[in-house]
Amino acid sequence: MPEQAAANWRFVAARTKRGWHTQQDFAVAYEDRARELREQARISVRQVRRWESGRSTWPNRDARRVLEAMFDCPMDNLGFRRPARPTGRRPGESGRQVEEHDVYRRTFLGLAGMAPVLNLADLGRLTAAAHNAQRHSGPELLDHLRAALDETARRDGQAGPHEALPTALGLLTAIDSAARTAAPEVRRELLVLGARGAELAAWLHRDTHAPAQVVAYWHHQAKEWATFTGDGAMHAYVLLRQAQATERTEAARMLDLSRAATEGPWTLPPRPRAEALQQQARALALTGAGAEQVARVLDQAHVALDEAAPSHGPVTCTGPLGDGYTRERLLVQSAICYREADQNERAVSIFGEQLTTRVFARRDRAFFTAHYSGALAAAGEPDAAAAAALQALTLAAGARFGQALAELRRTRDDLAPYARRPAVREFRRRLGELAVV
Repeated sequence: MPEQAAANWRFVAARTKRGWHTQQDFAVAYEDRARELREQARISVRQVRRWESGRSTWPNRDARRVLEAMFDCPMDNLGFRRPARPTGRRPGESGRQVEEHDVYRRTFLGLAGMAPVLNLADLGRLTAAAHNAQRHSGPELLDHLRAALDETARRDGQAGPHEALPTALGLLTAIDSAARTAAPEVRRELLVLGARGAELAAWLHRDTHAPAQVVAYWHHQAKEWATFTGDGAMHAYVLLRQAQATERTEAARMLDLSRAATEGPWTLPPRPRAEALQQQARALALTGAGAEQVARVLDQAHVALDEAAPSHGPVTCTGPLGDGYTRERLLVQSAICYREADQNERAVSIFGEQLTTRVFARRDRAFFTAHYSGALAAAGEPDAAAAAALQALTLAAGARFGQALAELRRTRDDLAPYARRPAVREFRRRLGELAVV
């Protein structure tokens, strides 16, 4: 029987992260730890289900002791709602701790709802981001938030989503709080930034392999704020991002979303329009369309990109939509489309030419090189595929770029028939070691 859908996603995420994949697994582990602690507490799968559904908001004292020992973190971090105290402060808690707890509560029980578990260092960065933003007001606040969101996106590209996510959530907390009381003209600008930040949060969650419901939550929030501000282009852009977040096994939905981005009651600027057309081409390939049809849609993407004005200055999170979508990016993503259409030699040729340039940031190079390795494997070049996969793994491992690593796992499976070859064996070994860490 399938387990009941959970409302307390933080508890579920913490449980599965530690290897307790079913509620029964957790109940057995819980009782083992209770015996180690000499506690009399016993639980059933029904009780675990109550915790995960959110109906049981605060476990009793004995259960709290066992849970804190199992997860090595406070109960608040597991999604349980502490009973309200009239003073708003727990015994022995400082004013600063009260503020941090309030930021955490508003972010994860109010705005985010289903965010994955963060550790104490992450919580510190989240709280600092929200606190720093709250020190500003009016235009100064808007300038601070723009700069902070741009820096957060830049940090993601270099250090990975796990480093950037806490700050992004802290900034969204500040935006949501400030927008509730801001003057109308400032509120609108806050929500414009909020839509950009929420889309970034969806991206970061996706790259950390958060549950699909979490990614969908932030996409929904971005579209809601874009609707409030009448920003149709941003609404369409989020549809594109949703298409990109859709699994390959749901190609029909991917196609619907990418078409909606270009055909809905809005106008995408040329660069994101080109990107949406490229995503349509990939979806068509996944649904079984012929290479000629895929190529025609990619030609439309090139036409759209030809209409784009030249980019000026560095690409930023809060700048013009899709400003970073360049000819080189379209070409390398075209190679992905041809790979999906089983035109592997064509894909290998494009990848080989484009990846010799130095225009791609670390994250993008890791992701595209991982796709290159898969195309090489499909083209019957296992040693070259393993060499490319090792290059991508070197780029992706330290920052834990989730989408690149997911593609490398796909390459690993494609190379299974060649597992005895030295280069393939070395790649599979290193990827396996990373999964253990």
